[in-house]
Amino acid sequence: MSGTEVTVRVPAKVNVQLAVGAARPDGFHDLANVFLAVGLYDEITVSPADELRITCAGPDAHQVPLDATNLAARAAVALARRHGIEPRVHIHIDKDIPVAGGMAGGSADGAGALLACDALWSLGSSEAELLAICAELGSDVPFSLLGGAALGVGRGERLTPLEVGGTFHWVFAVADGGLSTPAVYAEFDRLNATSQVPPPAADPALLTALRTGDATALSSTLTNDLQPAALSLRPSLATTLATGTSAGALASLVSGSGPTTAFLTKDEDSANTVSEALLTSGNCRTARVTSSPAPGARVVS
Repeated sequence: MSGTEVTVRVPAKVNVQLAVGAARPDGFHDLANVFLAVGLYDEITVSPADELRITCAGPDAHQVPLDATNLAARAAVALARRHGIEPRVHIHIDKDIPVAGGMAGGSADGAGALLACDALWSLGSSEAELLAICAELGSDVPFSLLGGAALGVGRGERLTPLEVGGTFHWVFAVADGGLSTPAVYAEFDRLNATSQVPPPAADPALLTALRTGDATALSSTLTNDLQPAALSLRPSLATTLATGTSAGALASLVSGSGPTTAFLTKDEDSANTVSEALLTSGNCRTARVTSSPAPGARVVS
């Protein structure tokens, strides 16, 4: 082992485009998923232990499973199995990314634990090896490792990094309770049962807006094909979206499968104004101001 403790910081994400295809025979959906990492982070600290165990602290920590179903635990087990060792490690999650909020908090923990365990066990895995394990763990986990901006295709796990030419300012309104991602996809299927769902494809105008750092141009291209399903399951989110837009956001959308809602603003001052309006409205539990892009999983100590 390389030491007694390793800490990795890993970001949340927003989907600036989430194009969803029809359900595949395996139950998944083909996606064109434009990920953007944002500056809200979980920190994953791993240290040697007699057996695998998980602890968690921070907002919503009580909602985080502390058993083998946790993606951080699954990541440690997958990495250990690949190298023929036992996953005797204590994984502690300092949770700041909203839980079940469509911001890939669980996926971030998986990617963070994977990188941290690789460093703790002195395995020296390549990025390609780690990304392969990430893809086995879940569709969003590879991007949590990579960070920045990327187009994800397939289930979202096959990534092409994207250039971002500036800083984008965001507010995230965190709702009470979560939304199940499988339930949102099931509702998407129900709502589109009689429709011809087109093959998903990235919007060239959106990719150009990212590359040039143009927030106004980006605001006119933000789309989330899961948003109607999320609003169907949680109609109150429509009021939250309208509140942020009325307060001056350039655009608003449900983040991923929700129920967190995301608001793109022209600058930090506008973000603070939108945040205050959302908090005053009582339509959300809390509002977080941040920016993008953000780096992927990184060892910080």
